[in-house]
Amino acid sequence: MSELWRRLGFVALALTIYRFGTHIPVPGIKPESVAQFFTPRDDNVILQYFNLFSGGALERMSIFALSVVPYISAAIVMQLFSNSLPYLQELKKEGQSGRNKITQYTRYGTVIFALIQSTALTFTFQTAGLLEAVSLFTTVVAILSIVTGTVFLMWLGEQISERGIGNGISLIIATSIIVGVPRAFGEALTSTQNDGNYLLLIVLAILTLLVIAFVVFVENAQRRITVNYAQRHQVRGMVQAPASFLPLKLNMSGVIPAIFASTFLLFPASLSQWFGDGLGADGLSNFASVYLAPGSPLYMLLFAILIISFCYIWLALTFSSEDMSDNLKRGGAYIPGIRPGEQTATFIDTILSRLTVFGSLYLTLVCLLPLMLINSFGISFYLGGTSVLIVVVVMLDLQRQIQSYVMSQQYASILKNANISGSKKSRRR
Repeated sequence: MSELWRRLGFVALALTIYRFGTHIPVPGIKPESVAQFFTPRDDNVILQYFNLFSGGALERMSIFALSVVPYISAAIVMQLFSNSLPYLQELKKEGQSGRNKITQYTRYGTVIFALIQSTALTFTFQTAGLLEAVSLFTTVVAILSIVTGTVFLMWLGEQISERGIGNGISLIIATSIIVGVPRAFGEALTSTQNDGNYLLLIVLAILTLLVIAFVVFVENAQRRITVNYAQRHQVRGMVQAPASFLPLKLNMSGVIPAIFASTFLLFPASLSQWFGDGLGADGLSNFASVYLAPGSPLYMLLFAILIISFCYIWLALTFSSEDMSDNLKRGGAYIPGIRPGEQTATFIDTILSRLTVFGSLYLTLVCLLPLMLINSFGISFYLGGTSVLIVVVVMLDLQRQIQSYVMSQQYASILKNANISGSKKSRRR
């Protein structure tokens, strides 16, 4: 247990360092202009939504303003390419050395994405008048500061995964969302106090608890396919190997479709809002702020369509039923009533297609239900279903890893005691 507490302590220390870093501003930023630019109002809903996922680093114009978004973008691109490019497919088959090579390419991709996004963000600062002096030197310093902060967060996340417990990048994202919970509830409380409707706040709290319980239930749900193994020869004859199960989650795509859908909708809207006035495109800026704002009818319709589409696309790109069928065949396993090979792959595809129907509807419901209710009652509460989904999934994964680590330590101690007792008996003999 001391080793577990040491790992948890390292995670707490790393996340504390991350939170301190969100308060380090980019050199040359005007604090008073930043505070005025991020004042809560109806026309910057998109900025507040992005700021929630950055843990408040964006509104402070911190060196961690991009958070781990470039790393996530690079990891998603590598995941897509690793299932389509033959070179990366061969690397995946090489074991640990191949995975290390793919990780190295992901790091290079993170730097490239960070350079692109930090450059766009810096020019946004200049357009909005948030930099004290507009010059080549201040621009380069601001870009390098943001890129350095992103690379440091990538390194910090890898250290959490290696020296701590859980996925470091996921924990950083979850921490960014969790620290915004008090502020989100505070704004909701202030809004209800002004309206005098405390019952609505209670309904929101109950709704949040119900959504969390629903997410926990669905994320733990599995469709178990019975798998039998061929008979094996032993000294006394043929022995039937025990049956096993092939677990398929109800939501095979995780939170990636929701993140993709949010990115596709918020990124064009944010660009039109930040650059629309400067380019003279007032109509485009108004369209983005009114019709593509989180909670608007068009936003929710497109959000639902994108979530359902990305669920199937991500599953097709990251999961191969043919590979699973080949692995079962090589291991001497088979599904009862289904012939090994192509029929097994077709059967697994059919099961996954049916599961994805329910999984995509589940993601859509979780992401849109809070927005629909909040939009109906007119409360500015930006902690929506997507953020709740991310936090719950990350916490469930952390819980599983802690349980697995504790069980492995218990098994190790049992084997160690057994070896010690066995060695003592042999010495006595």
